[in-house]
Amino acid sequence: MGYYDDSEIKREKIKPRRNLLPLFTSIVSGMVGGALVLGITTFTDQQDQLNPTTNNRAETAIQNEDSTPVSTQNLSNNTNSIADIVDSLSPAIVGIINMQTQTNGDIFRNFSESESESVKSGTGSGVIFKKEGDAGYVITNNHVIEGAESIEVTLFNGEKVDAELVGTDALTDIAVLKIDAKHVTVVADIGDSSALRTGEEVIAIGNPLGEEFTRTVTQGIISGLDRTIDVTTSEGDWALNVIQTDAAINPGNSGGPLINMQGEVIGINSLKISESGVEGLGFAIPSNEVMPIADNLMKNGKVQRPFIGVGLVEMSQIPAYYLHENMKLPENVKEGVIVGNVQQGSPADEAGLQQQDVIVSMDETAVTSANELRHYLYTETEIGEEVQLTLYRAGKEMTVTIKLSNRDATNA
Repeated sequence: MGYYDDSEIKREKIKPRRNLLPLFTSIVSGMVGGALVLGITTFTDQQDQLNPTTNNRAETAIQNEDSTPVSTQNLSNNTNSIADIVDSLSPAIVGIINMQTQTNGDIFRNFSESESESVKSGTGSGVIFKKEGDAGYVITNNHVIEGAESIEVTLFNGEKVDAELVGTDALTDIAVLKIDAKHVTVVADIGDSSALRTGEEVIAIGNPLGEEFTRTVTQGIISGLDRTIDVTTSEGDWALNVIQTDAAINPGNSGGPLINMQGEVIGINSLKISESGVEGLGFAIPSNEVMPIADNLMKNGKVQRPFIGVGLVEMSQIPAYYLHENMKLPENVKEGVIVGNVQQGSPADEAGLQQQDVIVSMDETAVTSANELRHYLYTETEIGEEVQLTLYRAGKEMTVTIKLSNRDATNA
Protein backbone atom coordinates (compact mmCIF):
# COMPACT_ATOMS: atom_id res chain seq x y z
CA MET A 1 0.00 0.00 0.00
CA GLY A 2 1.25 3.46 -0.83
CA TYR A 3 1.57 6.66 1.60
CA TYR A 4 2.54 10.39 1.76
CA ASP A 5 5.73 11.92 0.47
CA ASP A 6 8.79 12.55 2.63
CA SER A 7 8.53 9.31 4.52
CA GLU A 8 8.83 5.71 3.62
CA ILE A 9 8.23 2.81 5.94
CA LYS A 10 10.10 -0.46 5.71
CA ARG A 11 7.81 -3.35 5.02
CA GLU A 12 7.90 -6.90 3.83
CA LYS A 13 8.03 -7.26 0.09
CA ILE A 14 5.27 -9.33 -1.41
CA LYS A 15 6.30 -12.17 -3.55
CA PRO A 16 3.64 -12.32 -6.25
CA ARG A 17 2.53 -15.52 -7.81
CA ARG A 18 3.43 -14.05 -11.15
CA ASN A 19 4.07 -10.60 -12.41
CA LEU A 20 1.18 -8.36 -13.36
CA LEU A 21 0.73 -7.85 -17.06
CA PRO A 22 3.11 -5.23 -18.46
CA LEU A 23 0.05 -3.15 -19.30
CA PHE A 24 -0.81 -2.84 -15.60
CA THR A 25 2.78 -1.95 -14.70
CA SER A 26 3.12 0.81 -17.26
CA ILE A 27 -0.22 2.34 -16.34
CA VAL A 28 0.37 2.27 -12.59
CA SER A 29 3.91 3.64 -12.88
CA GLY A 30 2.61 6.60 -14.87
CA MET A 31 0.35 7.87 -12.13
CA VAL A 32 1.15 11.15 -10.38
CA GLY A 33 0.17 12.64 -7.02
CA GLY A 34 -2.28 15.44 -6.20
CA ALA A 35 -1.96 18.85 -4.60
CA LEU A 36 -1.67 17.93 -0.92
CA VAL A 37 1.35 19.38 0.79
CA LEU A 38 3.40 17.52 3.39
CA GLY A 39 3.98 19.51 6.52
CA ILE A 40 7.66 18.66 6.64
CA THR A 41 10.54 20.89 5.73
CA THR A 42 13.26 19.28 3.61
CA PHE A 43 16.77 20.55 3.14
CA THR A 44 17.46 19.40 -0.39
CA ASP A 45 15.92 22.33 -2.21
CA GLN A 46 15.34 25.63 -0.45
CA GLN A 47 13.13 26.90 -3.26
CA ASP A 48 10.81 23.93 -2.84
CA GLN A 49 10.45 24.73 0.85
CA LEU A 50 8.84 28.04 -0.06
CA ASN A 51 6.63 26.56 -2.78
CA PRO A 52 5.72 23.06 -1.61
CA THR A 53 3.83 20.83 -3.99
CA THR A 54 3.88 17.50 -2.21
CA ASN A 55 1.72 15.92 0.46
CA ASN A 56 1.50 16.69 4.18
CA ARG A 57 0.16 14.73 7.13
CA ALA A 58 -0.54 14.78 10.81
CA GLU A 59 0.21 13.78 14.38
CA THR A 60 -1.60 13.19 17.59
CA ALA A 61 -1.52 13.05 21.30
CA ILE A 62 -2.63 10.55 23.90
CA GLN A 63 -3.07 10.57 27.65
CA ASN A 64 -3.60 7.28 29.44
CA GLU A 65 -4.80 6.79 32.98
CA ASP A 66 -1.37 5.60 34.07
CA SER A 67 0.36 8.72 32.74
CA THR A 68 2.40 10.55 35.35
CA PRO A 69 0.99 14.07 35.81
CA VAL A 70 3.65 16.61 34.96
CA SER A 71 1.87 19.85 34.08
CA THR A 72 2.29 22.64 36.59
CA GLN A 73 -1.36 23.51 35.94
CA ASN A 74 -4.43 21.86 34.49
CA LEU A 75 -4.46 23.20 30.96
CA SER A 76 -7.95 21.88 30.26
CA ASN A 77 -9.34 24.31 32.83
CA ASN A 78 -7.44 27.22 31.35
CA THR A 79 -9.89 29.81 30.04
CA ASN A 80 -7.34 32.61 29.74
CA SER A 81 -5.98 34.31 26.64
CA ILE A 82 -4.19 32.72 23.72
CA ALA A 83 -0.93 34.01 25.16
CA ASP A 84 -1.63 32.20 28.44
CA ILE A 85 -2.39 28.97 26.59
CA VAL A 86 0.81 29.24 24.55
CA ASP A 87 2.89 29.94 27.65
CA SER A 88 1.44 26.92 29.44
CA LEU A 89 1.55 24.44 26.56
CA SER A 90 4.77 25.42 24.76
CA PRO A 91 7.07 23.25 26.91
CA ALA A 92 5.16 20.20 25.65
CA ILE A 93 5.72 21.11 21.98
CA VAL A 94 8.94 19.99 20.34
CA GLY A 95 10.75 20.10 17.04
CA ILE A 96 11.56 16.86 15.21
CA ILE A 97 14.70 16.43 13.09
CA ASN A 98 15.02 13.56 10.62
CA MET A 99 18.70 12.61 10.34
CA GLN A 100 20.00 10.59 7.41
CA THR A 101 23.45 9.63 6.19
CA GLN A 102 25.01 11.59 3.36
CA THR A 103 28.14 10.32 1.65
CA ASN A 104 30.78 12.90 0.76
CA GLY A 105 33.49 12.06 -1.72
CA ASP A 106 34.95 13.29 -4.97
CA ILE A 107 35.31 11.66 -8.34
CA PHE A 108 39.07 11.27 -7.88
CA ARG A 109 38.79 9.18 -4.71
CA ASN A 110 37.88 5.54 -4.36
CA PHE A 111 34.38 4.84 -3.10
CA SER A 112 35.87 3.27 0.01
CA GLU A 113 37.54 6.57 0.78
CA SER A 114 34.29 8.52 0.70
CA GLU A 115 33.24 10.02 4.00
CA SER A 116 29.74 9.74 5.43
CA GLU A 117 28.03 12.11 7.78
CA SER A 118 24.61 12.36 9.36
CA VAL A 119 22.71 15.40 8.09
CA LYS A 120 19.26 16.87 8.45
CA SER A 121 16.90 15.39 5.90
CA GLY A 122 13.84 17.24 7.16
CA THR A 123 12.12 18.76 10.15
CA GLY A 124 8.65 18.70 11.64
CA SER A 125 6.85 19.20 14.92
CA GLY A 126 5.62 17.01 17.76
CA VAL A 127 3.85 17.11 21.12
CA ILE A 128 4.67 15.37 24.40
CA PHE A 129 1.56 13.46 25.44
CA LYS A 130 2.73 11.09 28.15
CA LYS A 131 5.35 10.62 30.87
CA GLU A 132 5.79 7.21 32.44
CA GLY A 133 8.68 5.95 34.49
CA ASP A 134 11.94 7.12 32.99
CA ALA A 135 10.46 7.89 29.56
CA GLY A 136 8.54 10.70 27.93
CA TYR A 137 6.52 10.06 24.79
CA VAL A 138 6.06 12.29 21.74
CA ILE A 139 3.57 12.03 18.89
CA THR A 140 4.48 13.21 15.43
CA ASN A 141 3.70 12.31 11.82
CA ASN A 142 5.10 9.20 10.22
CA HIS A 143 6.18 11.19 7.18
CA VAL A 144 8.26 13.47 9.41
CA ILE A 145 10.49 10.62 10.59
CA GLU A 146 10.11 8.09 7.75
CA GLY A 147 13.46 6.97 6.41
CA ALA A 148 15.35 8.45 9.35
CA GLU A 149 18.52 6.72 10.49
CA SER A 150 18.37 8.69 13.72
CA ILE A 151 15.93 11.20 15.21
CA GLU A 152 16.57 14.31 17.26
CA VAL A 153 14.02 16.24 19.31
CA THR A 154 14.44 19.96 19.95
CA LEU A 155 13.09 20.91 23.36
CA PHE A 156 11.44 24.15 24.47
CA ASN A 157 14.76 25.50 25.75
CA GLY A 158 16.51 24.78 22.45
CA GLU A 159 18.34 21.70 23.69
CA LYS A 160 18.56 18.80 21.24
CA VAL A 161 18.18 15.26 22.55
CA ASP A 162 18.14 11.84 20.91
CA ALA A 163 14.77 10.14 20.40
CA GLU A 164 13.91 6.47 19.96
CA LEU A 165 11.19 5.36 17.57
CA VAL A 166 8.51 3.44 19.51
CA GLY A 167 6.20 2.70 16.63
CA THR A 168 4.83 4.11 13.40
CA ASP A 169 1.84 3.68 11.11
CA ALA A 170 2.25 4.97 7.57
CA LEU A 171 -1.42 4.58 6.66
CA THR A 172 -2.65 7.03 9.29
CA ASP A 173 0.65 8.98 9.28
CA ILE A 174 1.21 8.67 13.02
CA ALA A 175 4.44 7.91 14.87
CA VAL A 176 5.36 7.75 18.56
CA LEU A 177 8.85 8.62 19.84
CA LYS A 178 10.48 8.18 23.25
CA ILE A 179 12.83 10.58 25.05
CA ASP A 180 14.35 10.62 28.52
CA ALA A 181 11.75 11.62 31.13
CA LYS A 182 14.12 14.15 32.67
CA HIS A 183 13.45 16.40 29.69
CA VAL A 184 9.67 16.42 30.25
CA THR A 185 8.24 19.26 32.34
CA VAL A 186 4.76 19.52 30.78
CA VAL A 187 2.46 16.92 29.26
CA ALA A 188 -0.24 18.16 26.89
CA ASP A 189 -3.90 17.55 27.75
CA ILE A 190 -5.87 15.75 25.04
CA GLY A 191 -9.34 17.06 24.28
CA ASP A 192 -12.47 15.45 22.84
CA SER A 193 -12.52 16.20 19.12
CA SER A 194 -16.12 14.96 18.86
CA ALA A 195 -17.21 17.98 20.93
CA LEU A 196 -15.85 20.49 18.39
CA ARG A 197 -18.19 22.92 16.65
CA THR A 198 -17.75 24.68 13.34
CA GLY A 199 -16.65 28.25 13.99
CA GLU A 200 -14.86 27.44 17.25
CA GLU A 201 -11.55 29.25 17.70
CA VAL A 202 -8.32 27.22 17.58
CA ILE A 203 -4.60 27.82 17.44
CA ALA A 204 -1.77 25.87 15.82
CA ILE A 205 1.79 25.71 17.12
CA GLY A 206 4.72 24.29 15.18
CA ASN A 207 7.92 24.91 13.27
CA PRO A 208 6.97 26.16 9.78
CA LEU A 209 9.88 26.05 7.32
CA GLY A 210 12.22 24.64 9.94
CA GLU A 211 13.93 25.61 13.16
CA GLU A 212 14.32 29.28 12.25
CA PHE A 213 10.64 29.87 13.00
CA THR A 214 10.32 27.46 15.89
CA ARG A 215 7.06 27.45 17.87
CA THR A 216 5.21 29.75 15.52
CA VAL A 217 1.63 30.36 16.71
CA THR A 218 -1.23 30.88 14.26
CA GLN A 219 -4.91 31.43 15.00
CA GLY A 220 -8.04 30.44 13.16
CA ILE A 221 -11.35 28.66 13.47
CA ILE A 222 -12.77 25.23 12.84
CA SER A 223 -13.84 25.65 9.22
CA GLY A 224 -15.40 22.22 8.87
CA LEU A 225 -15.78 18.85 10.59
CA ASP A 226 -15.77 15.28 9.29
CA ARG A 227 -14.00 16.17 6.06
CA THR A 228 -12.60 13.30 4.01
CA ILE A 229 -9.35 13.76 2.13
CA ASP A 230 -7.98 11.08 -0.20
CA VAL A 231 -4.27 10.63 0.46
CA THR A 232 -1.56 8.40 -0.93
CA THR A 233 0.70 6.76 1.62
CA SER A 234 3.49 4.21 1.56
CA GLU A 235 0.84 1.69 2.67
CA GLY A 236 -1.66 2.59 -0.05
CA ASP A 237 -4.41 5.05 -0.80
CA TRP A 238 -6.55 6.05 2.16
CA ALA A 239 -9.53 8.28 2.91
CA LEU A 240 -8.37 10.35 5.88
CA ASN A 241 -10.97 11.83 8.23
CA VAL A 242 -9.83 15.34 9.13
CA ILE A 243 -10.73 18.65 10.75
CA GLN A 244 -10.61 21.64 8.40
CA THR A 245 -9.15 24.88 9.75
CA ASP A 246 -8.03 28.23 8.40
CA ALA A 247 -5.23 28.51 10.97
CA ALA A 248 -2.05 28.81 8.90
CA ILE A 249 -0.36 25.42 8.47
CA ASN A 250 2.89 25.26 6.52
CA PRO A 251 5.64 22.72 5.79
CA GLY A 252 7.27 21.99 9.13
CA ASN A 253 3.98 22.17 11.05
CA SER A 254 3.38 18.44 10.56
CA GLY A 255 3.04 16.70 13.88
CA GLY A 256 2.27 19.89 15.74
CA PRO A 257 -0.95 20.31 17.72
CA LEU A 258 -4.21 22.03 16.89
CA ILE A 259 -5.44 23.45 20.20
CA ASN A 260 -8.82 24.64 21.47
CA MET A 261 -9.42 27.60 23.76
CA GLN A 262 -9.24 25.36 26.83
CA GLY A 263 -5.62 24.56 26.00
CA GLU A 264 -6.40 20.99 24.90
CA VAL A 265 -4.93 19.26 21.87
CA ILE A 266 -7.90 18.38 19.65
CA GLY A 267 -6.02 17.51 16.48
CA ILE A 268 -2.63 16.89 14.89
CA ASN A 269 -1.81 19.21 12.02
CA SER A 270 -1.55 17.11 8.94
CA LEU A 271 -1.85 18.65 5.50
CA LYS A 272 -2.91 21.62 3.42
CA ILE A 273 -4.21 22.21 -0.07
CA SER A 274 -1.59 23.92 -2.23
CA GLU A 275 -3.11 25.18 -5.45
CA SER A 276 -3.03 28.53 -7.16
CA GLY A 277 -5.71 30.78 -5.69
CA VAL A 278 -6.36 28.51 -2.68
CA GLU A 279 -5.75 29.92 0.80
CA GLY A 280 -6.64 28.86 4.33
CA LEU A 281 -7.37 25.19 3.67
CA GLY A 282 -5.49 23.30 6.36
CA PHE A 283 -6.35 19.95 7.92
CA ALA A 284 -5.67 18.13 11.17
CA ILE A 285 -6.32 14.55 12.27
CA PRO A 286 -8.92 14.60 15.09
CA SER A 287 -7.58 13.63 18.51
CA ASN A 288 -10.25 10.93 18.84
CA GLU A 289 -8.94 9.31 15.64
CA VAL A 290 -5.30 9.55 16.73
CA MET A 291 -5.55 8.24 20.28
CA PRO A 292 -6.41 4.58 19.46
CA ILE A 293 -3.60 4.46 16.89
CA ALA A 294 -1.05 5.92 19.31
CA ASP A 295 -2.18 3.49 22.00
CA ASN A 296 -1.70 0.59 19.58
CA LEU A 297 1.77 1.83 18.71
CA MET A 298 2.64 2.11 22.40
CA LYS A 299 1.57 -1.48 23.02
CA ASN A 300 2.70 -3.23 19.85
CA GLY A 301 4.99 -0.89 17.95
CA LYS A 302 2.63 -1.21 15.00
CA VAL A 303 -1.05 -1.31 14.14
CA GLN A 304 -2.55 -4.75 13.70
CA ARG A 305 -5.06 -4.81 10.84
CA PRO A 306 -6.96 -7.55 9.01
CA PHE A 307 -4.89 -8.84 6.11
CA ILE A 308 -5.89 -10.36 2.76
CA GLY A 309 -2.67 -10.36 0.76
CA VAL A 310 -3.42 -8.93 -2.67
CA GLY A 311 -2.10 -6.09 -4.80
CA LEU A 312 -4.89 -4.00 -6.28
CA VAL A 313 -5.32 -2.12 -9.55
CA GLU A 314 -8.09 0.40 -10.20
CA MET A 315 -10.45 -0.41 -13.06
CA SER A 316 -10.15 3.18 -14.26
CA GLN A 317 -6.48 2.52 -15.05
CA ILE A 318 -7.29 -0.25 -17.51
CA PRO A 319 -8.67 0.49 -21.01
CA ALA A 320 -12.28 -0.57 -21.42
CA TYR A 321 -11.51 -2.74 -24.45
CA TYR A 322 -9.01 -4.76 -22.41
CA LEU A 323 -11.49 -5.28 -19.59
CA HIS A 324 -14.13 -6.60 -21.93
CA GLU A 325 -12.12 -8.35 -24.63
CA ASN A 326 -9.22 -9.81 -22.67
CA MET A 327 -10.69 -10.18 -19.18
CA LYS A 328 -14.22 -10.94 -20.44
CA LEU A 329 -15.76 -8.54 -17.92
CA PRO A 330 -19.50 -8.11 -18.64
CA GLU A 331 -20.48 -4.73 -20.13
CA ASN A 332 -22.83 -4.01 -17.23
CA VAL A 333 -20.02 -4.24 -14.63
CA LYS A 334 -18.78 -0.65 -14.37
CA GLU A 335 -17.18 -0.58 -10.90
CA GLY A 336 -14.83 -2.74 -8.88
CA VAL A 337 -11.15 -3.30 -8.24
CA ILE A 338 -8.76 -5.69 -10.00
CA VAL A 339 -6.47 -8.16 -8.28
CA GLY A 340 -2.99 -7.33 -9.58
CA ASN A 341 -1.08 -10.01 -7.66
CA VAL A 342 -1.61 -12.51 -4.89
CA GLN A 343 0.93 -13.04 -2.11
CA GLN A 344 1.92 -16.65 -1.68
CA GLY A 345 0.63 -18.20 1.53
CA SER A 346 -1.74 -15.29 2.21
CA PRO A 347 -5.46 -15.64 3.01
CA ALA A 348 -6.21 -14.64 -0.59
CA ASP A 349 -3.89 -17.35 -1.89
CA GLU A 350 -5.45 -19.98 0.36
CA ALA A 351 -8.93 -18.90 -0.79
CA GLY A 352 -7.95 -19.27 -4.44
CA LEU A 353 -7.98 -15.64 -5.57
CA GLN A 354 -6.26 -15.11 -8.90
CA GLN A 355 -4.65 -12.31 -10.81
CA GLN A 356 -7.21 -10.34 -12.88
CA ASP A 357 -10.12 -11.28 -10.61
CA VAL A 358 -12.41 -8.23 -10.41
CA ILE A 359 -13.76 -7.72 -6.87
CA VAL A 360 -17.12 -5.91 -6.82
CA SER A 361 -18.25 -6.37 -3.20
CA MET A 362 -17.20 -7.50 0.27
CA ASP A 363 -19.88 -8.92 2.53
CA GLU A 364 -22.45 -7.53 0.07
CA THR A 365 -21.03 -4.01 0.45
CA ALA A 366 -20.16 -2.58 -2.95
CA VAL A 367 -16.47 -2.02 -3.65
CA THR A 368 -15.69 0.60 -6.30
CA SER A 369 -12.01 1.23 -5.56
CA ALA A 370 -9.01 -0.06 -3.64
CA ASN A 371 -9.58 2.71 -1.12
CA GLU A 372 -13.13 1.50 -0.42
CA LEU A 373 -11.98 -2.09 -0.05
CA ARG A 374 -9.27 -1.14 2.45
CA HIS A 375 -11.60 1.15 4.39
CA TYR A 376 -14.22 -1.57 4.78
CA LEU A 377 -11.57 -4.15 5.63
CA TYR A 378 -9.90 -2.00 8.30
CA THR A 379 -13.00 -0.48 9.89
CA GLU A 380 -15.72 -3.11 9.54
CA THR A 381 -13.89 -6.41 9.99
CA GLU A 382 -11.60 -8.01 12.56
CA ILE A 383 -8.66 -10.39 12.45
CA GLY A 384 -9.85 -14.00 12.37
CA GLU A 385 -13.21 -13.20 10.78
CA GLU A 386 -14.42 -14.64 7.51
CA VAL A 387 -15.50 -12.29 4.73
CA GLN A 388 -17.20 -13.02 1.44
CA LEU A 389 -15.93 -11.46 -1.77
CA THR A 390 -18.10 -11.27 -4.85
CA LEU A 391 -15.93 -11.17 -7.95
CA TYR A 392 -15.79 -11.79 -11.67
CA ARG A 393 -13.29 -14.23 -13.15
CA ALA A 394 -13.09 -14.60 -16.92
CA GLY A 395 -16.58 -13.13 -17.16
CA LYS A 396 -18.19 -15.39 -14.58
CA GLU A 397 -19.55 -14.13 -11.25
CA MET A 398 -18.50 -16.08 -8.19
CA THR A 399 -18.26 -15.79 -4.39
CA VAL A 400 -15.10 -16.54 -2.42
CA THR A 401 -14.83 -16.83 1.37
CA ILE A 402 -11.60 -15.56 2.96
CA LYS A 403 -10.49 -15.91 6.57
CA LEU A 404 -8.62 -12.75 7.56
CA SER A 405 -5.21 -13.11 9.16
CA ASN A 406 -3.37 -10.87 11.61
CA ARG A 407 -0.40 -10.23 9.39
CA ASP A 408 0.51 -6.59 8.72
CA ALA A 409 -1.13 -5.25 5.57
CA THR A 410 1.22 -4.56 2.72
CA ASN A 411 -1.05 -4.23 -0.27
CA ALA A 412 -4.50 -4.90 1.17
